[in-house]
Amino acid sequence: MAATPASGAYSCETAERTREWMEALAYFLRRHRPLLEAHVVNFFKGRLWELVDAEWMECLRREPVESLLKLPSGCVQEHWPATLREFVLTARSLVIPREQKAPQSLVSDIHVAPIGTVLAQGMNSKKKHEIENLAAVVHAIAKKCGAKTVVDVGSGQGYLAQSLSFEYQLPVVAIDASSHHASVTIARAERIKKHYAAKCVEKQLLMVPRTVTCHVLSSDTLAAVTLDACKDDHGEHVRETKASTKKITQIQEPTQGSPPLILAGLHACGDLSVNMLRVFVSCEQVKALVSVGCCYNLLSEDSNEGTDTCPGFPMSKAAKLSELVLGKSIRDLACQSAERWRNLTMDIAVQNFDVHAFRAAFQMVLEKYFPEVSRLSPSIGRQGKALRRQRLRKVVESQMTTEKSDDFSCSTLKEQNKNANDVDSVIYGVDTGPDDIHHNACQKFTLFKDFTLSGLGRLGCGSVEDSHLLEIWKDVQPFSEYIGPFWCLRAALGPLVETYILLDRLLYLQERSNLVEALLFPLFDPTISPRNMAILQECGRLSSLLETFSISAQNSSRCHENDGACTSDDDGSASTWTLRAVAALPSSNPYPDLHTRRCTVKPPVNSSCFSPMQPAVAERGNEWHTALDLEAPTLVLGHGGAMD
Repeated sequence: MAATPASGAYSCETAERTREWMEALAYFLRRHRPLLEAHVVNFFKGRLWELVDAEWMECLRREPVESLLKLPSGCVQEHWPATLREFVLTARSLVIPREQKAPQSLVSDIHVAPIGTVLAQGMNSKKKHEIENLAAVVHAIAKKCGAKTVVDVGSGQGYLAQSLSFEYQLPVVAIDASSHHASVTIARAERIKKHYAAKCVEKQLLMVPRTVTCHVLSSDTLAAVTLDACKDDHGEHVRETKASTKKITQIQEPTQGSPPLILAGLHACGDLSVNMLRVFVSCEQVKALVSVGCCYNLLSEDSNEGTDTCPGFPMSKAAKLSELVLGKSIRDLACQSAERWRNLTMDIAVQNFDVHAFRAAFQMVLEKYFPEVSRLSPSIGRQGKALRRQRLRKVVESQMTTEKSDDFSCSTLKEQNKNANDVDSVIYGVDTGPDDIHHNACQKFTLFKDFTLSGLGRLGCGSVEDSHLLEIWKDVQPFSEYIGPFWCLRAALGPLVETYILLDRLLYLQERSNLVEALLFPLFDPTISPRNMAILQECGRLSSLLETFSISAQNSSRCHENDGACTSDDDGSASTWTLRAVAALPSSNPYPDLHTRRCTVKPPVNSSCFSPMQPAVAERGNEWHTALDLEAPTLVLGHGGAMD
């Protein structure tokens, strides 16, 4: 009977709880670092199956494929070794829950509208699912926080930008590094505009995304491009704009009356998602953020070389102090999806395992016959999909007629070794067996040979004789049955790596202030879109917190803890106000024993901001001037969370 793990006891509701979760993750990942770093390409070369407990491997190699596919999801069998069950269940308990939540749990009045056929042109079902949910959330949050313009970061072909513009009538600036994407976005928007124009009343303007082509190499660049693109709009949208490439020489300073913005990103690649967080922290025009990241393998990582750059990982102070180093191979593992594994068919899973075996055996070919190429750790591209299509085609054809080419391949192999029975015993793990087993085994070698020849061609290497390839295949084939179990164990660690990266980003925001809302939210169905976790942050938490307080001006010689009275300076250099608790403090408050604290407002300020029973925040121009005077370093109640 299979068992599944209980729900984890970890939480990221506060910075302290997030740090506890990350510490547990770091401890577990360090314990299993050899497995994390063991790339399946070197499976045969490095005898990587020996990194895993021999009892585990012997158990898992006899398991049906269906059980292996459920392992990354935390499903264990009672007959497995106790240590293996503990590994799987502990790993799963550390993974952030990914089941999709209803967007209404974010904003009660949100409505996810299905995308019409015109807007859906060019979208596959996955993209359509993502755009429908993300666009609805961005629209609701923009409305809630008063943002006048949406900046779509890493906009690609403009699906999100156009949905927000045409369906929700929001001004959008679409930023992407590819001029081709910008051209596609503009052309697509023109086609869609014709459809919507026919539905509009006379003289009604259509929202059409403005496109900006720019390589965003840092958060400073992104901030500059964002402000520069929006500074002339003031909430009114540009109807037609050609794609342009801009060279950013300095950060644009916000101007009086600059429109409030919301940053949105659907699978913004690598550091782009990270730069969005930094822009939110540093740019007061940005009132909210909705970011779904991806491509963790492309993140920059702190190499402790003393550079001045801001790496994509780690971001938080706690992660930096932890000194957990990931590296590209481990970050690449973070893209593994337990949900996708669980939903694979047995045939596709076996084909995937075979492809991994072919790639690992191909590495042995390079090592033996092209060592100078092997030392360069070359990439041969994604041959797996083509190979799987080839296998499927052969399976279909074999059901209709006998494959003469396969018969020829089998006979050729027999001729290459006079003692065919010995070859069969070594290669296929059996004595001369039924024709269908022999045929299937011959087919596997044929596929390995095709894989190898294709790979050598891509690398510009010469060919290798079939007899030499057969010799390598004979050497590695007995261990190929370990690849499936090995890869599933590694895949079980992938979601932990992603969880650590996501929590690092969340904690980066939480470390700035516990008074600004930041959360991780599973926005998509993970079986459809595996990278489904959105980071959301908005300034609304500040106002919701202050709704539990009233402010009153008191003339008194000193502060009284009970009645909230505070001294008012007579020289006019500062007016001192007091936050008085009139309701229970939020559970996330870092100072649970805090009842009242002095609040100092520096002049000049707009006096109309201050009256009894009004929130204790004043704004002059684009600056906030209210601060809590605490024993700990001052927490500034202000824009976008720039609070240390």
